Amino acid sequence: MNLSRPSHSIILILFFMLAINSTSALTKYNVLNFGAKPNGKTDSTKAFLMAWKAACTSADSTIIYVPKGRYLLGSMAFQGGCKSPQIIFRIDGTLVAPQDYRVLGKSTDLLSFEGVNGVSILGGALDAKGPSLWACKASHSNCPSGATTLSFTNSKNIRIRSLLSLNSQMFHIVINGCENVNVQGVRIIVAGNSPNTDGIHVQLSKNVNIIKCSIKTGDDCISIGPGTKNLWVEQVTCGPGHGISIGSLAKDLKEEGVQNITVKKTIFFGTQNGLRIKSWARPSTGFVQGIRFMDSLMINVQNPIVIDQNYCPHNLNCPNQVSGIKIKDIIYEGIRGTSSTQVAIKFDCSLKNPCTGIRLQNINLSYLNKPAQSSCSNVRGKTLNLVRPESCL
Repeated sequence: MNLSRPSHSIILILFFMLAINSTSALTKYNVLNFGAKPNGKTDSTKAFLMAWKAACTSADSTIIYVPKGRYLLGSMAFQGGCKSPQIIFRIDGTLVAPQDYRVLGKSTDLLSFEGVNGVSILGGALDAKGPSLWACKASHSNCPSGATTLSFTNSKNIRIRSLLSLNSQMFHIVINGCENVNVQGVRIIVAGNSPNTDGIHVQLSKNVNIIKCSIKTGDDCISIGPGTKNLWVEQVTCGPGHGISIGSLAKDLKEEGVQNITVKKTIFFGTQNGLRIKSWARPSTGFVQGIRFMDSLMINVQNPIVIDQNYCPHNLNCPNQVSGIKIKDIIYEGIRGTSSTQVAIKFDCSLKNPCTGIRLQNINLSYLNKPAQSSCSNVRGKTLNLVRPESCL
């Protein structure tokens, strides 16, 4: 089986390299020329939208330039249907949300791109001012849900490079219904106790690369939702956070599957989970197959390897049925390090649809310098070479 980077990834990276080298030929739009103020106090929303309109309606490849400084922004939606074949946001400054969490919190996103093609975000920082909303939620007050910091929906040929995302109210980056997306060198920083602040969420998308990213968050570092296929994750560090998770799945009866996912060369620091697949215990047409977890280092991780088909956080309103998600052809290879709990490998699969084709190869996980344990329920598979803890397959 060929586990090298798929050809679509190589083509995508070459395309992006050519795009970077051609920036000198781009028509440039400076947000300052549209009235943006880099003082962090004057609302620059209108100026950014005007700059987008100018770039979008141009027949040339374009660059929207954001100089150094802090730019106060409200919720913005950048719509597609552009004449420009390529629009690059080159950000040297920081885009900040309003101090009052209610202003952004009632919106869905801080920055949303919908139906775009050939858009890049290079550099810069996004500060969504999330802590005040988290404090509201912790006090059980009447709080807004909160906004995603950056989202791309129904878009193609997207790249996000060397971006810093701070203190998102909810998810930091969402890739939804997209194709050919390259995320590289992104840093995400948020408190480990912040609620629902997933780092990068991918769903209903294909041909997505997430490379050389550092994610510190209060929820999943990377969450992989229904309809994701051909996802490549490499050289990602995670922690604090809930790990890299496929799911949660079985939210709906009719749900698209997750397939052809590779996660390799990852490091987890003190996370709740390492490599996780999770689904609710209810009927679903969904599936998970063709997953490769390779070359991961676990450092004091609660659940380094886990499949949980009875997922129900906080044990509230659990469906108490049987998961319909079919999980098969999952390989764990070269997973090593330390578990902070005695059970380092847990496969809790569906009674109706047992996990099949699970393979453990070259696994070495310990607990407090002692042997760890494995736990298996409704799972079939095999082990190759050294596997510690002792396999229950």
